[in-house]
Amino acid sequence: MDNPEVVLEVLDLVKRFDGLVAVDHLNFKVRRGKIHALIGPNGAGKTTTVNMITGENPQTEGDVLFEGKSISGRPVYARAQMGIGRTFQNIKLFSAMTVTENLMIGGQSKTTQSLLKYLADFRSARKEERHLREKAKEVLNFIGMYQYRDEIVNNLAYGRQKMTELGRTLMGEPKLILLDEPAAGLNPSERKEFIEIIQKVFETGVDMFLIEHNMDVVMNLSHDITVLNFGCKIAEGNPKEILVNEEVISAYLGEGYRRKMAKGAEGNA
Repeated sequence: MDNPEVVLEVLDLVKRFDGLVAVDHLNFKVRRGKIHALIGPNGAGKTTTVNMITGENPQTEGDVLFEGKSISGRPVYARAQMGIGRTFQNIKLFSAMTVTENLMIGGQSKTTQSLLKYLADFRSARKEERHLREKAKEVLNFIGMYQYRDEIVNNLAYGRQKMTELGRTLMGEPKLILLDEPAAGLNPSERKEFIEIIQKVFETGVDMFLIEHNMDVVMNLSHDITVLNFGCKIAEGNPKEILVNEEVISAYLGEGYRRKMAKGAEGNA
């Protein structure tokens, strides 16, 4: 039954690769109006989970529900059309094209344009192209990238490329965005700016599900956190609960993080 408070639900999700269990009967819910983080050590199964949600890597067992409906078996483009967008840990942009052109490609799923239609109805196709270009300008303004609209992507700093990829995702008008390591490779100022933009997007009503190693990013952005280790869920809760969870500290955060938090608490006392 459709639960209006849940935008995404993962049910007993399993992924096996030649006998290796990468994700083992994983369950969690992404609540509407929340930012949900998935954290854990390298190799815990985080990106594999995202790839199963988006359809890039079909699950071995289990189900994925989006807005109460099973999306298992649907192709990537169908899930995107339903409202699931994503960014990648390793940026996947058209590096020889401009920022605007990359965003326009991201909006193609929301048009009726095709090669056949372009040839048969040139005027209508040109109208849709102009619409995409105007929409790209709006998105670039929103994320603070308008001044880079005509830049070739390959000439941009890494942080600007990450922002361009987010802009391309927004062109698809997603209801939920899956962010795979959004802060990876960014310097402190870039990271701060990117977090601010993510928060700005979230405040427009777009739900977020993120994988992130930078715990400051996770703690500043997330409302709910699921923790994986060796493909299994070992903890779930809000940031405060996760920070004091003994199993999470042992498997992922480490004693150094515990001492850092204790020192911070003493400083605030």
